[in-house]
Amino acid sequence: MLFIQILITAIVAVVVAVVAFFAGSFYRKKFAEAKVGGAEQQAKNIVNDAVKSAENKKREILLEAKEETHNLKSELDKEIKERRNEIQRQERRNQQKEEALDKKSESLDKKDELLNKKIKEADELKEQVNKTLAEEIEKLEKISGLSSSEAKEYLLKNMESEIKHEAAIMIKDIEANVKEESEKRARNILSAAIQRCAADHVAESTISVVALPSDDMKGRIIGREGRNIRTLETMTGIDLIIDDTPEAVVISGFDPIRREIARVALEKLISDGRIHPARIEETVERAKRDVDNTIKEEGEKATFDTGVHGLHPDIVKLLGKLKFRTSYGQNVLKHSIEVSQISGLLASELGTDPTIAKRAGLLHDIGKAVDHEIEGSHIDIGVDILRKYKENAQIIHAVHAHHGDIEATSDLAFIVQAADSISAARPGARRENIETYIKRLEKLEEIANDFDGVENSFAIQAGREIRIMVKPEKVGDDDVILLARNIVKRIESELEYPGQIKVNVIRETRAIDYAK
Repeated sequence: MLFIQILITAIVAVVVAVVAFFAGSFYRKKFAEAKVGGAEQQAKNIVNDAVKSAENKKREILLEAKEETHNLKSELDKEIKERRNEIQRQERRNQQKEEALDKKSESLDKKDELLNKKIKEADELKEQVNKTLAEEIEKLEKISGLSSSEAKEYLLKNMESEIKHEAAIMIKDIEANVKEESEKRARNILSAAIQRCAADHVAESTISVVALPSDDMKGRIIGREGRNIRTLETMTGIDLIIDDTPEAVVISGFDPIRREIARVALEKLISDGRIHPARIEETVERAKRDVDNTIKEEGEKATFDTGVHGLHPDIVKLLGKLKFRTSYGQNVLKHSIEVSQISGLLASELGTDPTIAKRAGLLHDIGKAVDHEIEGSHIDIGVDILRKYKENAQIIHAVHAHHGDIEATSDLAFIVQAADSISAARPGARRENIETYIKRLEKLEEIANDFDGVENSFAIQAGREIRIMVKPEKVGDDDVILLARNIVKRIESELEYPGQIKVNVIRETRAIDYAK
């Protein structure tokens, strides 16, 4: 019974579940169909709205496009109208130009016709003039007795003579004015510079003489079998000349430093009295140190006296060595100091920098300190030294140009040249080898005698003047001025000389007759 109830209950439950399932499915189907229908309606509405909106947008875009097209068309019409107007104006201008060119062409044709007519008339006139000129020349040749070429030569000769005369007068006047003005200015500058610079001049030679207390000292200097004198000569590198000169020994050597060391050592040995090889070696070493100290002191003193500072210590030492170097008998250190002072004074007078001028003047002969040790001229050696120690380029140029080895291109170089010449040309400052002196005088007369019309020439005033006698029948008064100038140019280009040389050309006519 219970089983049947349970079975019935189960069957009822199953039936209820089946009914509920089918009812739920039917309900979901209806709900889904209703939802799909609503979505389709909504989609249709959206599509309809989009179509309406697109049509509205389309109408707006068409209106804007029509309006923009209308505007562009208006602007294009306006531009076309303006261009047409411009083309019309250009056409009118071209038409006017063509009309003007036509008028000018007609005018040129008329002028060309007139010009041809005038050329024809001119040719006829020229032919007539040439004919008349030929007739006149023929008449003139008959009257004068000269041919055309002879007349030309005569006229040219007269013109040449007149031009030469005028040129000589002009040169004479210019030279007189320039000479007067330049001499006045040069005298002022040089006198101001030279008067403010006083320098002593001492002539020195390549030998040194040591005084002896007595002639007995000569034997002690020579020593047993000459060992003392050999030791001294070996240590110093000089020659000791002991001759018949009373109470004196001559020291000879080309190196002034070694000669000075030998002199100092010999004087110390003589004053000490102990002369033997060991003592000689010791004394020579001490003399070398003393001379080195003297060189340094003299170099420093030279820089102090000239006011030149900042030099390299090696250059200062080279300056000190110039104390023992002479040139034509003139002490090179004193000469360098004097050139430095004169250069500074000249620079002050001329309105340039006196400091750099003093420095260049002091260093201009620095190469002479070692010219006996290094091959080459003292100028090239000095330039190399100054370049080595990085001196100012202007100073190096002035040193290089102070003897004319290169062309002077700066005021400083000319100032150093002038100061060097002034110092060397002072009376008594230098002496020359007699052979060199005589050769210069002979060359001076030879240059003068090379010129046509010179009868005799005489070098006088120790070579400071050349007096030239000319043949009056060959050299006229005007030619004398030109001859003197040409001789001066030859002397300047071919000779080296201190100071200046006066060229004195003399022309005189003498009439000699005898009363019988």
